[in-house]
Order: sequence, then C-alpha cells, then structure tokens
Amino acid sequence: QVQLVESGGGLVQPGGSLRLSCAASGSIASINTMGWYRQAPGKERELVATITRGGITNYADSVKGRFTISRDNAKRTVYLQMNSLKPEDTAVYYCNAAIVSFGNSWYEDYWGQGTQVTVSS
Repeated sequence: QVQLVESGGGLVQPGGSLRLSCAASGSIASINTMGWYRQAPGKERELVATITRGGITNYADSVKGRFTISRDNAKRTVYLQMNSLKPEDTAVYYCNAAIVSFGNSWYEDYWGQGTQVTVSS
C-alpha cells in the first residue's frame, strides 16, 4: 500500500509563512510528478504547484513569486514553502503524487488526507 502524509498546516497571520511537507511511504517503485492542490470552502479543488522528478516546476498564477515547491527524492518528500500568505490562500491543501507500486507497471494518482491552512488576523 502507498500513503501520502502531509504536515505543516495551521493558522498564520496575513504576510506570514508556512512550510508544508508530504512524505510518501509504502510499496513504491517509482515516483514521478508530485504536487500540491488546494480546496477552499464552496470552491473546486485547484492546482497550486507541481514538480517533476527532475525538478521542473509549475505554479498557479495566484501563487507565483510567493510559494516555492521542492522535493527530496531520497526521502520521497515534497515541500511547499508559502510566503506572504493572504487570506485568500485559506484552504485545505492536498498532496498529490504519480506513483508506480511494486508489481505494477503504470503510474497511479495518490492523494494525501489534506492539511488545513488558515490565513487570518
């Protein structure tokens, strides 16, 4: 079985920073693209940022220049450094990864359980 476990969410004031982490564990043969998505109340889940195994990144326009995605392939972990946070960044943040499990030959999408980020004074 494969699991993605997120950590690092919480309450922060506008202009503050948070760092999210997501570690993949289990019967993993290979991990391709990893990323972060978020879902605010009453809204659809949206892409925040992705990073390929080789380190190519992609960001939503709303977070460019404020958020930085990175990964440690040896630790099977992806990070999201969030700076200059705004109230509109408030959402549940989900980790996502394309993973090949041992015994399979195709990538499957896995999701974490989500971590709440609240930006409020």
